[in-house]
Amino acid sequence: MINKLLLPLLVIALSMTLYAYSNKSNSLDSHVSTRNLLAISWQNAFCQTHQHKRECRNVKKTAFSATHFTLHGLWPQPRSNTYCKPTKKLWLNPTLYNELLTVMPAAKSGLHQHEWKKHGTCYNTTPERYFRDSMDLLQQINNSYVRDFFVRNIGKKVTLKQVQLAFDKAFGKGSGRKVKMQCKSGYITELQINLEGDVSKAKTLSDLLKNAPMIRHSCQKGLIDRVGF
Repeated sequence: MINKLLLPLLVIALSMTLYAYSNKSNSLDSHVSTRNLLAISWQNAFCQTHQHKRECRNVKKTAFSATHFTLHGLWPQPRSNTYCKPTKKLWLNPTLYNELLTVMPAAKSGLHQHEWKKHGTCYNTTPERYFRDSMDLLQQINNSYVRDFFVRNIGKKVTLKQVQLAFDKAFGKGSGRKVKMQCKSGYITELQINLEGDVSKAKTLSDLLKNAPMIRHSCQKGLIDRVGF
């Protein structure tokens, strides 16, 4: 039986613990990274240049990654803002992990572990919110004219200017200036997109692009690869 004299002290201690936990959660939400870079892959080209990767073996034409952008990562800026907190091996609930395997095929090779450790720990939220925010941004692009433009031009070379105009059409004038193309061996492997604002509170990707800084030093032209080698 708990001593009657100790009971009030235990209640106070429990209250302080709950208060501290609540403050910690609020602190995470109030200090979430608001200047970020979204990196999305054109998986067909990534696999063309990384054929040994587990996620690149026997990819079918019906696979999500064959006709959609996939997630590389969401990177708090500046680029030096990495590895903010020591962390153990990441665990995600099975539902979220299975969703992630579709939109981030490289999770099969452990990319999600790397992205959380290097970038997610600087986003200042839980792993669940970090990946949910990332997937929401990716979905908006895949549901837009930008993805339609890429699918329509599979097997063709396109210019940075064309990609920027596709972003302008999808997300508003000037959006394309916030976008950078990454190329390797003549293929467009990735788009990197500057964002400004709280991702989870923004109504649309257009809002996050509006005040984001411009990107320079981009690949100027590349081939939109089709699935298969």
